[in-house]
Amino acid sequence: MTTDPTDPTTPVAPDDPMGSTGSTRRMPTVDRAGGDPGPPDPGSPPDHEPVPTLDQGGGGRAGRFWSARRVPAALLALVLLGAAGLLLYDIAAVRAGHPAMQWRRSLADGLAERQLDDVAVLVGAGVAAAIGLWLLLLALTPGLRDLLPMRRDRTEVRAGLDRTAAALVLRDRAVEVPGVQSVRVRMGRRRAKVRALSHFRGIDDVRTDLEAVLARAVGELGLAKPPGLSVRVDRPARKG
Repeated sequence: MTTDPTDPTTPVAPDDPMGSTGSTRRMPTVDRAGGDPGPPDPGSPPDHEPVPTLDQGGGGRAGRFWSARRVPAALLALVLLGAAGLLLYDIAAVRAGHPAMQWRRSLADGLAERQLDDVAVLVGAGVAAAIGLWLLLLALTPGLRDLLPMRRDRTEVRAGLDRTAAALVLRDRAVEVPGVQSVRVRMGRRRAKVRALSHFRGIDDVRTDLEAVLARAVGELGLAKPPGLSVRVDRPARKG
């Protein structure tokens, strides 16, 4: 028996999703809540899944990024390596019967003759203490102050936003407000200072619109700790 492919009454094989006429057939979708198949959504295309929304604060604590401190660590390692190598060579030379180096004899004689209240001793101790405090500060602080941590929506992903880029985003949003002539944004870790010049409209109206637009823009940045806003609107200086 032959069948006419143009006949709408012609049966289509269930294992052929395209059918003999070449038309597409929607496949059943899976209900995320219960796992049961349900009817396809006529408003969404069958080939694309809905874009997942970000779960705020669901991926863990978003702390600051720690700097590797490669340059200070490399400099300190080179200084200590050179001093240890020179001292070890001098000790080995003395053990072999050679006299000690002149710098070590002069240093030992100077330390034996100078008093603790001597100016050179106090200056040297102060410099050593300052270097030690600086190294401790570098070791105990995160650094990377220009990198603002973003919300951790996924545990395995950490993201950061440069402060300069965040300031540019806020500036671009601010210049779109009617009445704003120019904007200067200074982005900090805790506060964003916005200084705008308005050449028309009332200053209070421009400030109100700026605060609303910038508050929405700060929320869209996705920062873990959104900074506060400090908005100031002035008139441009008169020429002449």
